[in-house]
Amino acid sequence: MTIKSIDHVRPLVIIPARFSASASALRYDAEVAAAKLLEAVWDAGGEPLVVHPTALAEPTIETLPERFWMADAVLLPGGGDVSPRWYGQKPHPTLYNVDETQDAFDLALARWAIQDHIPLLAICRGNQVVNVALGGTLVQDMTEEIGRSHRQFVHDIELDAESPLREVVTDDRITISCSHHQCIDVLGDRLVPAAHAADDIIEAVTLDGHEGWYLGLQWHLEDFADTDPIQHGIFRAFVKASI
Repeated sequence: MTIKSIDHVRPLVIIPARFSASASALRYDAEVAAAKLLEAVWDAGGEPLVVHPTALAEPTIETLPERFWMADAVLLPGGGDVSPRWYGQKPHPTLYNVDETQDAFDLALARWAIQDHIPLLAICRGNQVVNVALGGTLVQDMTEEIGRSHRQFVHDIELDAESPLREVVTDDRITISCSHHQCIDVLGDRLVPAAHAADDIIEAVTLDGHEGWYLGLQWHLEDFADTDPIQHGIFRAFVKASI
């Protein structure tokens, strides 16, 4: 039997599930996605497709094109901490929800999307995953290393002069919703800052010389996407790039 592709009205946005120890109405371990994130993609015109992170011993992009032949875009969502072994460091005691199977899959998905110029939006952990995938490192605990964290933190950020966010945002500053205790340290290959917080934390990055669409955001834009035209507009720009 040959399976033929069919045209779909909404572009398909691949989103890797997050492993969870439990979920309402399920008897076993779960694989989940945030409802607000899926709703934000849907409201922007995309079809969110949550996929199972397979157990890859090491990051590889060899098997992904055949599996995700139907993908129009990839979204890497938030989640637990990335294992520091991927960037050559020992783990800090405050790391949480580290899962190297999840890491390996996300890293491979990031590399594949960038290599094949598939539109890629990376949010919070996803932004950190892309940085690591491209050879960068992370601040493992912002409170210890920088003196502050951005857990449950709503604040303003300043857009850099050449930020691609200026295609969506008319102001120099926007209000964002953050929930992270890690952040980018050394930038990965070709990544350049696109926005900063008042404390100089990098809040957005883009990929220099990239022929595809890429945006990495350290904040959870899905938190306000249903009420804030700016956050919704970013999702819209992402979905539009995948058409």
